[in-house]
Amino acid sequence: MDALFTTLTQAMTASFGIALLAALGWGLLSILLSPCHLSSIPLVIGYISSQETTVTPRRSFHLALVFAVGILITIAIIGVVTASMGRLIGDVGPWGNWIVAAVFFLVGLYLLDIIKFSWSGPAMTTNRGGWTGALILGLVFGIGLGPCTFAYFAPILGVVFGVATSSWIKAGLLIAAFGIGHCAVIVGAGSLTHMVKKYLTWSSQSKTTVWIRRTAGVLVILGGVYFVITAM
Repeated sequence: MDALFTTLTQAMTASFGIALLAALGWGLLSILLSPCHLSSIPLVIGYISSQETTVTPRRSFHLALVFAVGILITIAIIGVVTASMGRLIGDVGPWGNWIVAAVFFLVGLYLLDIIKFSWSGPAMTTNRGGWTGALILGLVFGIGLGPCTFAYFAPILGVVFGVATSSWIKAGLLIAAFGIGHCAVIVGAGSLTHMVKKYLTWSSQSKTTVWIRRTAGVLVILGGVYFVITAM
């Protein structure tokens, strides 16, 4: 694993094309090797499976994409704000983790059918495909991901600052490559929800759906416990 990190870091200083691939690789690793980011997978799967309307490949993809974009928006805002305040980029302190943990506990209890609330209110109406709810979850979840994300973004950030002096376009492409890699895992995992529908009897009342929701609920609560531990 250390060899992989070293290879990616060295690739960032190679030709621009190779640097783009390395940035994409760092984006993928920022999800796959980070416990705080991996907890986003059961969260988005649980949210998609909780929708009362039919789960289609396009719908699963769109909901997962909106969720991932919400995360990136919050991370970008946090990065700019913390940097302008002279703090370590992405360091929001323990309060960010407490907020995310609270959301995780609420969503986990909802998926376990312990508490009830509707995703179909005026702000999250189902005729928008649940996009607003997915975006809100992504925006809130992104609050606690600052330190995790920027730990993987650091090798890219140094190169971005250097490239930006000669080309803002190339600097932006490097950041975009990292963002694409970062979103790809979440979107891919969320999109798999429709594959379950293809092979199983799927409805909002089916036993399979109930158990998938409950499993996701337990995993989401465990994710909340992780954020509590890191905040202490």
